[in-house]
Amino acid sequence: MEVASLVLPVFAIIVTGWLAGALGYLSRSLADALVHFAYNVAMPALLIVTIAQEPARNLLEWRFLLAFGGGSLLCFALVFLVVRARSEHDIASSTIYGMTAAMTNTGFVALPILHAIYGQPAVLPAAVATVFVAAVMFPITVILLERRDARGPSAHAAGLVKQILLNPMVLSTLIGLVWAITGLPIPAPVAAYLNMIAAALTPCALLAIGLGLSVEGLRSKLTATFALATVKLVIMPLIVYGLCVVSGLNPLYTVAAVVCAAVPTAKTVYVLAHEHKVEEALVAATVSITTMLSVGTLLVALYLLSGLATGVR
Repeated sequence: MEVASLVLPVFAIIVTGWLAGALGYLSRSLADALVHFAYNVAMPALLIVTIAQEPARNLLEWRFLLAFGGGSLLCFALVFLVVRARSEHDIASSTIYGMTAAMTNTGFVALPILHAIYGQPAVLPAAVATVFVAAVMFPITVILLERRDARGPSAHAAGLVKQILLNPMVLSTLIGLVWAITGLPIPAPVAAYLNMIAAALTPCALLAIGLGLSVEGLRSKLTATFALATVKLVIMPLIVYGLCVVSGLNPLYTVAAVVCAAVPTAKTVYVLAHEHKVEEALVAATVSITTMLSVGTLLVALYLLSGLATGVR
């Protein structure tokens, strides 16, 4: 029930956006403004406040990073290479396919689920996973997408580096990492300010996904959507679990790594896809499908792993 109570409201907001667009209550063009706000304002605020408040030493649990981070990158690489091998998909399209299968919604789904079931000890690995997604997965995505978008003088190395570094996702990640390394606390008013802005990300992104979702688009991408959903909800958790076993990760962190891998595709992949106008319909459909199906797959994963972290709380 903990899983359903956290995942179903997410899916409900997507459905609300779809109904509002389908019934003409809200213009579908509103999705552009919502995504632009999420990409340039809300997401950078979330990245800064998430990364900066995590002590730098806590980000270096190498076994957890090997399991969750390695599994994420491996899934991305596998899907990217398979899709790239098909001549009709360029680097940007292949990147979005890969991240749709590998970028996971740790902060808004995995972290509260782990906290509700295992308590405070499970928060740290979920936070580390969230930082990994922010500090590694986002910049990789942006770098590959910016390469496609680079034109004229900016296509040269120096111009491309500048274009990437000034991207709001990358810049906010760097700010957060630098702040974390200093070890200084974020002043309370600044943290409150950033958290208020960051709180707008979830409703804006999910409503935009719903507004951009159409039955026709879902049907046209059905095969690819379910293939990506299978990788995201089944194959990636199995890969991560295997890496946990190989690295000798402790039981609680193993559960946390698998749960972080088994939650739905991050809605921020849609923000990136929409901002760069790449595979938007595919991402919207996959976020919706993985959100809906994860209610069942997460319950199965938690049941199978229930014996690992017995007595943690």
